[in-house]
Amino acid sequence: MSTVARLEAWGVDLEAALCTDCDHRFLYPAEDDAPLCPLCFRDELVPLNIEEEHLPYTQPPELALPFTISEARFAEQVDAFTRAIPFAPADLTPQNLRQRTQRLYLSRWLVDADVEAEFQAEVGFDYQVVSHRERYAGDRWQTEEVQEDRVRWEPRAGRLHRHYANVPVPALAEEAEWQRQLGAYSLDGAAPYKPEELAGAMLTLPDRSPADAWPDAVPAVRQAAQEECRQAAQAQHIRDFRWSPAYGDRNWTQLLRPVYATYYRDDEGRPRPVFLNGQTGQISGIRRASMVRARRVALGAGGAAALVLLVALILGLAGFFLEAALFTPAALGLGLAFILLVGALVPLLIVWRFNRRRA
Repeated sequence: MSTVARLEAWGVDLEAALCTDCDHRFLYPAEDDAPLCPLCFRDELVPLNIEEEHLPYTQPPELALPFTISEARFAEQVDAFTRAIPFAPADLTPQNLRQRTQRLYLSRWLVDADVEAEFQAEVGFDYQVVSHRERYAGDRWQTEEVQEDRVRWEPRAGRLHRHYANVPVPALAEEAEWQRQLGAYSLDGAAPYKPEELAGAMLTLPDRSPADAWPDAVPAVRQAAQEECRQAAQAQHIRDFRWSPAYGDRNWTQLLRPVYATYYRDDEGRPRPVFLNGQTGQISGIRRASMVRARRVALGAGGAAALVLLVALILGLAGFFLEAALFTPAALGLGLAFILLVGALVPLLIVWRFNRRRA
C-alpha cells in the first residue's frame, strides 16, 4: 500500500519522510518536493514506506491551533534575535531568516478520563495566633503584640467520581525541550482539524502512542484530583494525598501546535535552527557569534595600531635627530597604538566568551 493511500483519512495527499541526520519523522504535502528537515536543516528528507516502518501513530489529528502571530510580530522577534548576537555570522540576517521560514506543526496528546477513587489526605487551614513579647527599650520594658501564622491539619477521607478533560500528555520524546524553547500554548482558539491547514506546512508524527503516553497522564490527573479535594474541603493546603483510582472511558485527542522553523549558517557553514511559537511569537535558537567577523575587526584595529606605531617611531627618530618637540606627538602616538592594539583583542574576547557561554 502506498503512502498516499495509507493517509487518505487526513483529507489531503501526504508523504511520510525521515531525516537520516536527526532521525525525526514528518508528513508533508505530496505535491511538494522533498524539503529540508525543519528541525536540523542539514539534509533533505528521505521518503518512508509507512507499512514497513511501523510508526507509533499515523492517524489524523482532531484539533489544531492556528498560526496567529502577525507579520509585524514575526519581524520584530527575528530582528531582536539577530541583534542579540555580537558579530553575528554573515548569513544571519532578518531577511535570510524570513525567506527560509517553514511552517511546522508539533503533535501533542490531550486525554479525557473518568476516575473513581477512594482517597485519604490531610488538609491544612491557615490561622493566626496572637502572643505578646517583652522588649527592653528606652530604659524600660515594653510589651509587643506578635502575630504568628500557623496551619491546622485535619484528616479527610472520601470517594470521588470525576471526569478530567484535556489533560496534556507528550506525544514527542523531546516535549520537555520544546516547552523550554517555545513556552506554553493556550488551548483557546483550538479548532477541529481541516486538511487545508496543511497546505505549505509540515508536521511531526507522534513518536509515542497513546498506550505509551498514558503513564505520563497519571501524575497530572492525580494532581488535579488532589487540588479538587483541597478545594472541596475549603482548605489552603493538602498533604499526604493517597488514593486508589480506577480509570475509565479514556478518549485521546491529537492536537497540532504551530511553529515557524528557520535557520542560519555559522562560520563553518553548519545550519543553526531557529524556532518561533506560532501562537505567542516566543523565539528560541542556538546563538553563535562569528569569529571570522571578529578577526576582521581585530585585523583592522591591529593594522591601524601598526600604522600609528610606525608614525610614532618616525616622529621619535625625527625628534632625536632634528627637533625635540616631536617627542610629544611621538609619545601620544605610542599611547594610541597601544590602545588600538588592546582594542584589537576585544572583539575576539567578546566572541569567545559569547560562544563559550552558549556552548
